[in-house]
Amino acid sequence: MTAVRARIRAILAGTVDYESGLDALTVTPSTEVDPELVAARDETCARLWRGGWQPAELHRVVARRGRPHQADLVTDAVAAHLRQFPRNTVDGQWLAQADTLDARVWWTGDATYVDALTACWRLDRVAVLDLVLGLLAILATLPPIEVLVPPPGSAAVPADRSGANGSSRVDARLLDRVRALLAKAESTTYPAEAEAYTAKAQELVTRHSLDEALLAARNGDAAPVVPYARRIGVDHPHEKEKASLLDAIARTNRCHTVSSPELAFSTVFGFDTDIDAVDLLYTSLLVQAHRAMARAEPPGGKAGRRRLKAFRQSFLVAFADRIDERLADVAQLALARATGRGDGDGVTDPADLLPVLASRDEQIRETMRRVFPHTVRARAVRVDSREGWESGRQAADRAALPTGTTRGR
Repeated sequence: MTAVRARIRAILAGTVDYESGLDALTVTPSTEVDPELVAARDETCARLWRGGWQPAELHRVVARRGRPHQADLVTDAVAAHLRQFPRNTVDGQWLAQADTLDARVWWTGDATYVDALTACWRLDRVAVLDLVLGLLAILATLPPIEVLVPPPGSAAVPADRSGANGSSRVDARLLDRVRALLAKAESTTYPAEAEAYTAKAQELVTRHSLDEALLAARNGDAAPVVPYARRIGVDHPHEKEKASLLDAIARTNRCHTVSSPELAFSTVFGFDTDIDAVDLLYTSLLVQAHRAMARAEPPGGKAGRRRLKAFRQSFLVAFADRIDERLADVAQLALARATGRGDGDGVTDPADLLPVLASRDEQIRETMRRVFPHTVRARAVRVDSREGWESGRQAADRAALPTGTTRGR
């Protein structure tokens, strides 16, 4: 081990004072320091990839705990890691997250990477060393988590995901249509039009989900479809309120969630198509909630800062609460229609559908218990602003939701 690497480890372990250690690194020749810092970052990130962390998750938690440039360092670590593997050997979800982060090798060589950062960010060398060393300190605190997506180099990537969790290429085409419909729902200024787009999107997902459940039951073990888990980012501020909204949407779509606020995500358990629907609906409804909140909130400023914070928190609590009520009502109606007990033309025998849904729910719960054997119920969130609560309820009533097409639980 080099003297520089030993010094870095001592700083991270706390046996050397951070400021003193940083000062020592700044007076050491850059040819000795820079390669070791870059190698330490890449090795630490590689360990975290193997420990279950995905690019978007690591980027999010570093952005939350650190500074913006430190999140950029994670993006560069993703790019540096990926260049070791042919793209066709890397899981598609991993690649998609890297592409979303725009992870690419923009620097000319690792030996000059720190110099490239100083030029790109227009910072002095000491500031850049501080950012890299601070990133290492953040990464050192992160625990291993459940491996949900195989990291690069861990296993061969199948031609499609159908053998892993029941998705198919048909699902991808379906979800593209759903995304397009929800994008139109979010962009229109007419509530009736937004509701029509959202209803059509949910109708497509519902039809596919129920068909998939019945098909899996009829095929037995010939083509097993298994519960899956996905981590969905829950950003600050107001993480608890956003996690509550995500949980409401998940429960209606026959999924379950476990919130990990300290790591900036919730884990959603369910069957893949259902999780896709939860992810898309959560994103869409959160956009609608933020727009409605911005229109309704009182003026800020120093004098009204506390009032504004209470308003926003109460607004999101009420929005999630009312969305939960609306989704639950619609879910019951959708299930009744699907089984011919409502006003619609149900074509599915309850004796076929209901046991399948119950069995799938138990499989989901068992998967959740395996991953999280010990969980605690979250505390209720206080509501300190009546105007925020009432505005949130009203916004949830106006939010674009399907009427009678949401899948049953």
